[in-house]
Amino acid sequence: MDDRISNDEADPVPEFYIPATTSLAELEPRTLKHGDSFAVFDHYGDVLRSDRSPQGLFHRDTRYLSRLEVLIDGKRPLLLSSTVDDENVLMSVDLTNPDRFDGRQIDLSRDSIHLLRSKFLWMGHSYERFAFRNFDTKAHEMTVEIRFAADFADLFEARGQRRAKRGRSHQPVVGAGRVVLAYDGLDNEKRVTTVRFDPEPEFLTGTAARFRIALAPGQRNVVLMAVTCAAQPAHAFSGERYFFRLRQARRAVRAAKRRTASVTTANALLNEALERAQADLAMLMTDTDEGPYPYAGIPWFSTMFGRDAIITAHMMLWADPTVARGVLMALAARQATAEDPLRDAEPGKILHETRGGEMANLREVPFGLYYGGVDSTPLFVMLAGAYFERTLDLPTIRALWPHIEAAVTWIDAYGDRDGDGFVEYGRRTEEGLANQGWKDSHDSIFHADGTLAQAPIALCEVQGYVYAAKRAAARLARAMDMGPRADALDDQAAELAFAFNQAFWCDDIGTYALALDGQKRPCRVRSSNAGHTLFSGIADPHKAAQVVATLMSGDSFSGWGIRTIPQGESRYNPMSYHNGSIWPHDNGLIALGLARYGFKEPVLRLFGGLFDASLYMELRRLPELFCGFSRRPGKGPTLYPVACAPQAWASATLFALLQASLGIAFDPAGGEIRFDNPRLPLFLDAVQLSGVSLGPACADVSFCRHGAQVAVSVIKRTGNLRIITVI
Repeated sequence: MDDRISNDEADPVPEFYIPATTSLAELEPRTLKHGDSFAVFDHYGDVLRSDRSPQGLFHRDTRYLSRLEVLIDGKRPLLLSSTVDDENVLMSVDLTNPDRFDGRQIDLSRDSIHLLRSKFLWMGHSYERFAFRNFDTKAHEMTVEIRFAADFADLFEARGQRRAKRGRSHQPVVGAGRVVLAYDGLDNEKRVTTVRFDPEPEFLTGTAARFRIALAPGQRNVVLMAVTCAAQPAHAFSGERYFFRLRQARRAVRAAKRRTASVTTANALLNEALERAQADLAMLMTDTDEGPYPYAGIPWFSTMFGRDAIITAHMMLWADPTVARGVLMALAARQATAEDPLRDAEPGKILHETRGGEMANLREVPFGLYYGGVDSTPLFVMLAGAYFERTLDLPTIRALWPHIEAAVTWIDAYGDRDGDGFVEYGRRTEEGLANQGWKDSHDSIFHADGTLAQAPIALCEVQGYVYAAKRAAARLARAMDMGPRADALDDQAAELAFAFNQAFWCDDIGTYALALDGQKRPCRVRSSNAGHTLFSGIADPHKAAQVVATLMSGDSFSGWGIRTIPQGESRYNPMSYHNGSIWPHDNGLIALGLARYGFKEPVLRLFGGLFDASLYMELRRLPELFCGFSRRPGKGPTLYPVACAPQAWASATLFALLQASLGIAFDPAGGEIRFDNPRLPLFLDAVQLSGVSLGPACADVSFCRHGAQVAVSVIKRTGNLRIITVI
């Protein structure tokens, strides 16, 4: 998603590279999110590392809390356990007191006092409850100190960028049970953090609150804390208010999950991975004026991304089409209408990314509204076509049609820079991303000898997206009785497919070239990008088997998944961001492509590899990516140091793998849900899909594996709906 670099000394350090002096795995983060706020805590629930670190409470790309530490009698408590609940709402930390000495004697033995920290985010607030209980037979008193600070760092500062100038921080304002911290940004926006306590502390400064906790044997005592990313009225809040907000947060997540078809299986570990994926998607889902929108990932990408949201919505489409509608409407509302080289914007282009922090407002980074993605625009049209095929929602398509036409016009007028029929990219500002496909590291597009390709660059998968977009636009035009327009779009798609298979196919490597460079020379490099040509349908059916064989070879398939770049290529590095790593979403799209061309066995291998990888991941959560080292007996996959987790399209991957395995398809005109050659991997004997909807009708369907065959049974059906199994 960003311009990361290799270790080549000759390569300049890109401006938006994310330094990795520490690993996110080492930090052991606990993440929470609601709306435009997210928080990253350590296992204690504290924030102790803020310099070049994602720890803290962030709201709209600004850190509103950069320090949080709890001490008992001046020492850090002992950690017992730490987790985020299955709904991703509440973080719970069990702590106990360390040994306390009076001279050489212990006057408070460890494990006497239990401290339960419980925290959640809601509507720009972080709410926390500290519950103390004395399990000793004697009464005890102790001093509890809560330290806090707000540096109001921009997210890009937290990622490691240095700024020549910053705004002005105000002196803390201390009141009755509350502290106000404020910062005047250079963008003339005042940002305020309010820290409130109930009960009032015995001692309160601009950086710490101190409580004297006295506990009789068995007695409990509670302290509440709220951190707010905006100015708040002076009144305190109470335990009743804490639990009311917690109930609201839980209800919101459950409402989001109810929209999605549920999946239960005979494999308890897969159920855990699926439940976490669904909870992650519900947490990352953000309500916009246009509908639900999945933010890309935590910590670095908790905002609107075009490509990520479109792919997430596509993989979730069979289970929850409302996400696709929300994404389409939100991106249409932000579609570029004029040229702006500083934002890589051109009329009709679909958003790559948007940011709301001080640096974006000042254009110190170009991402306030940034359009430097070559694939978001055709993917937008693809999703519109897929959404219509899933729902027959013609009123929404009519509302979107001017935006679809503008996107297709962008493809022809701006995307095809030299009129050769292929869509190329080249940034229009030196501040933008050098590479603008999904592999946007500066070194991700190269020739067989390792030489970096020079722009304008035509990526193989982008041509497939354009092909699928033209076909989708043709179907939509035909649905609105625009026959001549539909015929023209179909003709353009056919011409592109023919030209693509002529220009990109490389017999010597058994797959499609990664890209064409600015001189139209093919980058004769094997890559996972070629698998996306199966997803889009542009691959010649006679060449598909060779593409699959290359993707599933030992050089490419690690045992955990398909590598972005296989072993043997000049820039292969299993620890790189895009040149040898494994991305779950990449594999999910390839699986959908494999199923499209009838290659079910490789789908099951991918499903098995990624499921096995999830068993080694904390909370069974598939991360943004992991390293591409080959699978070895008794050893799990190697983590990538700055991978986001949760990440929306990684979480949605399990939905794509299920769709590819079971062959889930819809015919709303015929009132049918179809399962095309359903198969299940060996680790999975039975699956039940509940609440799969088609308009007002829905069904619960079970699948039971008998050897290589799968029996399909309808458990429950409401409305006029047929279930068809195609063998």
